[in-house]
Amino acid sequence: MVNVVWLLLIVGGLVVSAMHHSMLAVTQAIVTGSEKAVEIAFGFVGIMALWLGLAKIAEESGLMQGLARVMSPLIGRLFPGIPKDHPAMGNMLMNMSANILGMGGAATPFGLKAMEELQKLNQVKDRASANMITFLAINTASINLIPATVIALRVAAGSRNPTEIVGPTIIATCVSSIVAITADRIFRRIYRDRHPNG
Repeated sequence: MVNVVWLLLIVGGLVVSAMHHSMLAVTQAIVTGSEKAVEIAFGFVGIMALWLGLAKIAEESGLMQGLARVMSPLIGRLFPGIPKDHPAMGNMLMNMSANILGMGGAATPFGLKAMEELQKLNQVKDRASANMITFLAINTASINLIPATVIALRVAAGSRNPTEIVGPTIIATCVSSIVAITADRIFRRIYRDRHPNG
């Protein structure tokens, strides 16, 4: 579906520019945009290498595992139906820890494995369980203390102070996480009231 949207946008833009006799401007914009994309990509590689290296150090040093242990009591309350020692719980904790530290690349495999383990606990296999939905909501809204990707993009774009985004990011992601968890609880209660047997 997304490919269709992109195709419509591109074709629509070309048709409109042709109708206004401005194909030269479109060609110039394509060339300029391509040059800028390559420039940003190369700048992005260096800073991402730095952050991924720091992420690996955090993982190897036990920082992520420590953060997961600190979060364990709270996560246990959010997912009461999952046994504390179940693999799903460990994978969810590692996913959330990686997201909090801004390591989206490291978080993804843990998130996929967590969903796989949650599916094993799911009674209705063709529908997402309440725990799967809660995990997805938390994962999507995730609190982020170090927005590594945004910092890298700002460095690549030539920002004078690329880390000034850290404070607003922490506030915004805390608010989004609170909203996600609140909405999840409200919808869980509505669903439970409408479907008391399942």
